[in-house]
Parts: sequence; structure tokens; C-alpha cells
Amino acid sequence: MNSYSYRSPQELHLLSILAQAASRQASGCLRVADASNVWMLYLEKGKLIYASNSLDPFGRLDRYLRRLNAQIPSLASPVRVQIRLLFEKPIEEDISRCWDYEAICWLVGQQYLTPAQAAELIEALAKEVLETVLPLQMGNYDLLAEGQLAQLPRFCHLDLRPLVEACQVRRLKQQPAAVASPVAMPATPLRPAPATVNLPPTVSPTSPEAVVQPDQSQRSPGSLQKTTYTVACIDDSPTVLNAIEAFLDDKAFKVLRIENPVSALMKIIRNKPDLILLDVTMPNLDGYELCSLLRRHALFKQTPIIMVTGNTGLIDRAKAKLVGASGYLTKPFTQPDLLKMVFKHLK
Repeated sequence: MNSYSYRSPQELHLLSILAQAASRQASGCLRVADASNVWMLYLEKGKLIYASNSLDPFGRLDRYLRRLNAQIPSLASPVRVQIRLLFEKPIEEDISRCWDYEAICWLVGQQYLTPAQAAELIEALAKEVLETVLPLQMGNYDLLAEGQLAQLPRFCHLDLRPLVEACQVRRLKQQPAAVASPVAMPATPLRPAPATVNLPPTVSPTSPEAVVQPDQSQRSPGSLQKTTYTVACIDDSPTVLNAIEAFLDDKAFKVLRIENPVSALMKIIRNKPDLILLDVTMPNLDGYELCSLLRRHALFKQTPIIMVTGNTGLIDRAKAKLVGASGYLTKPFTQPDLLKMVFKHLK
């Protein structure tokens, strides 16, 4: 696992740094940091191929995909949630990976986006990221010798100068009193990083399973006896809860979200759900213990309890069976995977 240590801040002249990167046709990752954020500008021969930062990159990507959904109906909520399930990782987990760019590659590989649409998306994201980094006056930067996206496809090579000028014009409109700094060559050369970060093997853009919309007969609650079923989702990960809620976005379901496993028992007793989706790995109280507690309660001896986990071993499945679990759903899962499991146990 790689880590990034923030050094003592120094005065930054980012316009000059970017101008020099363009004029010298620099390649690699220009990493800029202050005490609260890290920006990654990926360059190839002085052109920008992607830009991101550490403050909620998947939230930013999701906003733009949501806008594109008006023109590209396939970018519906289940697809966007699936992206986060597959690719959203804490930046501390491996800073040599650009997970949001890998997500865009996956969208192209699965034919949710064309390469041209991906290029337009990347340009829009780059402008927003540049707007947040250009005002930075104190921090530090490194030019990593090897680009972090070396093993992934390219969708565009953006000229830095017009991008920077567009950002400056927008800043002037937002702050009429501000004066844009001229783009000039820096007085000192770009400083290479003390050590390069090698890009590990990446996720193939076409390797994860595509989200397949279920047919209407699969989603139809007509074969079920109740009009609306309450499904309790117990998981300490908001991303997983969002995925389940989006996948069960139907008049047939009411989703009860529970992030704290300690308070889950009382909430379940109050709401009496028809089915429970239970994460295995949670702090303070794991899923196996909670499942065992629920099975001891008279109200939930027959309630379907599905264990949701990334573990696929036989021992884990045996433990789930021992505590009385009704089924086992492995992460990452698609909407059809979830619906198949839910309808199987809501007969």
C-alpha cells in the first residue's frame, strides 16, 4: 500500500507550473497537496489526460453522470451505484490508483459511454478540478516520473492553456474584483518526486459484470401476496446501503436503512421487516452474532435473513448456516442478483 505524506507548505505559483509542464511536454502525474486535499493532474507530453482530487471524487463523477442521464438513459441510478460498489475506495488504500478514471474506463468497456462521450465527461471534470486547485497559494507539489494511468486507455489529450484560461474567466465572473494572474514560465524547473510510484495491475475496463436490468416479470410484485414489503438493510457502509436502496427502488419495497448494528435489533423489532439483508463484517457486532440474536427472538424465527459479504469461502457459508441465515449474497452484486435473492425468499 502506498501512502502520501504532506510536507511543510511552500508558496505555489500553479499557473507558472502548469505553463512550464505544457511547454516542456511533461509526462506523469503532477500531484499538488495542501493540508486537506490532494490534486492529481495526469499529463502526457504536456497534455492533460485526466484530473481528480481526494475530496469526494465519486460524488463529483456521479453529479456529471446524473446530468448525462438525460441524454444517455442507460446511466440510470443502478449503474451509477454499481460503479461506486466496484471502484470507490478510500484514497489511503492505494494512492497509485485513479479509481474514478478506472470507473470511466469501465463505463466505456461496458458500452454505457462512447469514447467521445467519455472525452467530454473528462474535460468537464478537469475544468472543475482545475478551478479548485488554481487559487491554491500554499502547499507542495511533485511531478511523478511515471504516469498513474499508464495501463489504461486514453480518451482525450487536453491543452492546458485554454482550460486554465476558461477557469480564470469563470473565476473573474464569480469574483469581479479578482485579477487573473498571467500564464508565465516558472523561475524554477519542475521538481521530480524523490521516488516514482509504479502503477499496479489495474482492473480491466471490461472485467466487472455489467449491470443488467431485470425483465418486468422478474421485478413484478404480482406473484407476491403483499402490496409492499419492508426490507431491512443492516450495513455500516453508506455506499452499500445506497446500492441496495437504488436496486430496490420499486413500489413493491420499503427499504429500512440501519447503519449501526448495535441499535439494529430494536429498530427491527419496531418495524418487523419481511426480509433482512445483513452485512457480515461490522464494528462492535458482526453479522453472524446479530443473526443469531434475531433467530432467538420469537418474531424473527422464520423471517428471511440474507448475509451480505465479500467473503466466498465454505467456512463463511457454513457459519452463516449455523446461525440460521436463509441465504448468502456476495459483494459486489448486481440488481438482478439482489432481486433474485429477495423474490426467492418472499414467496
